[in-house]
Amino acid sequence: MDLDDTAARLGVPVEDVERVHRLAGDRPSAPLSARADAPAILDRLAVRPDDAAEIMAGWPDDDSPLWTPELRWLLDRSIALVRADLGGYGWLPPGPELPRERGSAWRHLYVYAYLALLDAVRGYHRDHGIADAVSWATLADLGRNLAIDRRMQREGWPVMQSWLTLHARGGLYELGRLQHQRGGTALDLHIPEAGPLTPEAVAASLDEARAFFPRHFPDEHYTAFACGSWLLDPQLLEYLPDDSNIVRFQRMFELAPYEEPEGLDADVEVLRFVFRTLTTPLDQLPRRTVLQRAVVDHLSAGRHWQVRRGHFPI
Repeated sequence: MDLDDTAARLGVPVEDVERVHRLAGDRPSAPLSARADAPAILDRLAVRPDDAAEIMAGWPDDDSPLWTPELRWLLDRSIALVRADLGGYGWLPPGPELPRERGSAWRHLYVYAYLALLDAVRGYHRDHGIADAVSWATLADLGRNLAIDRRMQREGWPVMQSWLTLHARGGLYELGRLQHQRGGTALDLHIPEAGPLTPEAVAASLDEARAFFPRHFPDEHYTAFACGSWLLDPQLLEYLPDDSNIVRFQRMFELAPYEEPEGLDADVEVLRFVFRTLTTPLDQLPRRTVLQRAVVDHLSAGRHWQVRRGHFPI
């Protein structure tokens, strides 16, 4: 492949294509399941019917006119790039952000990569004795994020490309209310959109993790739970009542000194998660909940939110 020509045809910087070429090399890719099997798989992954219809419409059949040589190359090499790091738990962008308005093949290329990696990651799960129920609950985050992206009018998905490679490599597991990411000596906690963050649900998930990781990853030794999130911003205490779920979650953690996160705008992240929009003016955002009012009032006053990191012993 001529990388400059490929980048031009994809409409992305050549450095992004060179990165995929370098990391994927000539490593093996993985095939997609048969088209006939795809609807049942998408249903298992909690993909909504409207999203599933789009995915099926853009399916990369051999004779599909939607799939140009450069798109097929990127799909093949992004699968190889992620598969080469099976078992990894760091953030791993699978490829460049594509101009998704060009059609379903462009919009969902990394969804097809995720689907092609299912057999590999489920084999990894089985090798570690992980139950099917945990495996599918974890991988079904695909459907959740596609639904969020649709609600955000396509503002959400590119941010989630790197996120979902954690699931596709066996680096993250959904155990009850929380998702737990392997790595180092701490399990990183993530909070999916899955109902109230009650102390009881949090405690049950932490207890499950305390048993899960020693059983399935006995060579990894974790001493703490950790989290990096705007939910740990102490400024929230100015607005939320002491008995709110967010405040009680926040108070579990010992905060690290504040450091400005590289490449992450906390104000954007708060808007993304609280309102699922990045373009609605502040004075048009809903104010139905205490949290919504807090976010709007804080930003309207010219103040900014922070992403904070904290931890507590396992």
